[in-house]
Amino acid sequence: MEATRVRIRALEPEDLDELYAIENDTSIWQLGVTNVPYSKYLLHNYIANSNGDIYHDGQVRMMMETKQGNVIGIVDIIDFSPAHKRAEIGIVIKQEHRHKGYATEALRLIKDYALNILHLHQLYAVIACNNEEATMLFQHNGFEVQNVLKEWLYDGKTYYDAQIMQLFL
Repeated sequence: MEATRVRIRALEPEDLDELYAIENDTSIWQLGVTNVPYSKYLLHNYIANSNGDIYHDGQVRMMMETKQGNVIGIVDIIDFSPAHKRAEIGIVIKQEHRHKGYATEALRLIKDYALNILHLHQLYAVIACNNEEATMLFQHNGFEVQNVLKEWLYDGKTYYDAQIMQLFL
């Protein structure tokens, strides 16, 4: 899948080091549900054993890169429910590539993929209420806040509220 400046593609074995660096970036752990490190062994097995079939795996993880082939982040579609035609989406952009419009292009590609390939009815994201950048990104792409989950995220010291943002396709 390609946009003007961004390409989203399947994981390759060569992505192990990039995936390892992104997954183990502790600065973003408080923004989502992951707060444990992943070993290269575990990530290698994930890449090797993933069928690449969202209907089988219930999720798909894709690398986001520039047209020149530089990895800039990850896009996840998880909690895929073909019966209910919905899935959760997550986007992580590496620090040095933020604020350049890449996430907006990636989100548009995923929306198109979800609608035209997966035939989903809705996408949703669970976002920390204090993550203003992510909230603005999703709002500018048609997502609306539907509910707040009190003390949903925990960083080891503090609980944070999270919001469910939803888009009907």
